[in-house]
Amino acid sequence: MNISVVGTGYVGLVSGVCLAEKGHTIACVDLDAAKVAKINQGIPPIYEKGLEELLQRNAGRSLTATTDLRTAVMESEVSLIAVGTPFDGSAIDLKYIREVARQIGEVLRDKQSYHLVVVKSTVIPGTTDDVVRPILEEASGKQAGTHFGVCMNPEFLREGEAIQDFMYPDRIVLGGIDERSNDKLGEMYSVFPDVDKLRTSCKTAEMIKYSANSLLATMISFSNEIGNLCAALGGIDVVDVMYGVRLDKRLMPIMPDGTRVTPSFTTYLEAGCGFGGSCFPKDVKALIAHGRAAGRPMDLLEAVIQVNQQQPSQVLGLLRKHFASFAGLQVAVLGLAFKPGTDDVRESPAIPVVNALLAEGAVVSAYDPIATHEARKLFGDTGITYHKELSDALAGVQAVVILTRWDELRRLPGMLVELEPQPLLVDGRRMLDRQSVARYEGIGL
Repeated sequence: MNISVVGTGYVGLVSGVCLAEKGHTIACVDLDAAKVAKINQGIPPIYEKGLEELLQRNAGRSLTATTDLRTAVMESEVSLIAVGTPFDGSAIDLKYIREVARQIGEVLRDKQSYHLVVVKSTVIPGTTDDVVRPILEEASGKQAGTHFGVCMNPEFLREGEAIQDFMYPDRIVLGGIDERSNDKLGEMYSVFPDVDKLRTSCKTAEMIKYSANSLLATMISFSNEIGNLCAALGGIDVVDVMYGVRLDKRLMPIMPDGTRVTPSFTTYLEAGCGFGGSCFPKDVKALIAHGRAAGRPMDLLEAVIQVNQQQPSQVLGLLRKHFASFAGLQVAVLGLAFKPGTDDVRESPAIPVVNALLAEGAVVSAYDPIATHEARKLFGDTGITYHKELSDALAGVQAVVILTRWDELRRLPGMLVELEPQPLLVDGRRMLDRQSVARYEGIGL
């Protein structure tokens, strides 16, 4: 199929590249001419594991990028809307969704053949039906369901694993205004023959996305709440507690041969310094606001956000146990991205931790294998030095703080033992054996 993807951010570009890899012909549309030029050269404007390889294989062949939305829509059968939906504190901002819907609608006014418009962006329940569809109808002068179709197709992509998640999905949700719309979207996804596909309404598809992210965020805050209690009571390690919880066969099934299955979702049942990124904080807050507007307080999700916002302070509290003042303290902050495998620093727990250290006069040595460029935009260069090598970040420091679960940080015990005196290690992700480091503090311990 010929498919146009409007928006070449994280969701749009990953979707476009993967659909091209599966055999479709893709036109990625973006206003940014420089970004378009990069994509056509096979250079991804964002970091995502495996993205560059797939882009280079398909750019100029089954995938092209353009600033010409009109031509892209006219020459395609399906258009995916994958633009940003920022959250302003009270509601998600639909200005980009509205504008793209209007532009697509104007093209549809002149298009004779049936066309499917698919909302891929994460939007609150009711947006596709009550916002996107009316704009398309008004701009096109045509009727949805007769002259064109409308669907909502949420993404379930983990940053750092997005290519793998798209190419090998666990489910595909097809939310359409009618059977014809869902049939057309189903045709696009026919290249995934063995995947569970749920056909439903647009509004239900929107709620599925928010509910999925809210559940995972709740699991994280639950684990952190338990971890904070373990630390307050003393003599209990949350790592042992949560492992004992996960051994429930409903969470980690026992196979007939006696082996355990460890589902990946159980990683959300691990205590740490909190969740971040562009999805969990925004989506949970947006659902809270949507519930409040509907007269339905979301007390549980309010608590999820409250626990998460307080969690970075646990890291600072562990430092204060050993240092009366941060003034002049030499601290290595390891990990700036909100999670491993991405350069995304949005809502990263590193932000409040680094800002607090800098505000109180600490001297920060920062290391992240990927996210340094993005972090520098946030923190600048005053009071903080960015290092390309992990060993350089450790030189001369009095304390080391782990904020991102990068695998290479597992080398730390062997590196710290070479330092004299050994710095304090604050493990904000509980990724190291507490016995492997001479001076160890960890969340939930």
